[in-house]
Amino acid sequence: MPLFYFDVREGSTFVQDEEGIDFPDLDKAEQEAIQAVVSIGRERLPRGDTRDVTVEVQDENRKRVLTVTVALTVDRVDASS
Repeated sequence: MPLFYFDVREGSTFVQDEEGIDFPDLDKAEQEAIQAVVSIGRERLPRGDTRDVTVEVQDENRKRVLTVTVALTVDRVDASS
């Protein structure tokens, strides 16, 4: 099975995956990246200054093959106008 690395960016914070995970194909790695970014976003976006979380998936040669981003946008509307 191919090895995939999942590096995580949260605002200015970067965490590099040193171990990687085996998946049968890129589709399965994509599903994992989506689940990871949603989970991280659910935990951290509403609580801090970070407004986006990105998981960059790389193949066994450390070539980026996929990027998944979740972002939080707050648009306040002036109720007095």
